Amino acid sequence: MNTVVLIGRLTRDPELRHVPSGQPVASFTLAVDRAFTTERGRGTADFIPVVAWRKSAELVSMYLSKGRLVAVEGRLHIRFYKAQDGRRQKAAEVVANRIQFLDRKKGKDVLTVEQPTIDAETDTGAEDAPA
Repeated sequence: MNTVVLIGRLTRDPELRHVPSGQPVASFTLAVDRAFTTERGRGTADFIPVVAWRKSAELVSMYLSKGRLVAVEGRLHIRFYKAQDGRRQKAAEVVANRIQFLDRKKGKDVLTVEQPTIDAETDTGAEDAPA
């Protein structure tokens, strides 16, 4: 089973791109608070890269921005790519199946974005994945 559930805030505005096949993909990073504090009493966070595909990608890029609170359900994806120096690199990211906007923007209602399960044809293979 490969299931990830996160709640956090976007660290920057989502970036919308299109892969060579034409599919839209949005990438963003979530700051997810840890359940403990440092010795100085400060909270700590993990910064998790997230990607959304197709209609979800378009909605994320239209409605989300830096600082917005969201819940993401998805799966962990490990992909490989060639770095500028020619070496093979590994990156981990969450591929979102469901994104729920948890805060309101200018008095709007909470909005949930869902996409169907990603099949092998539209999966994030190394050749299509945004860098």
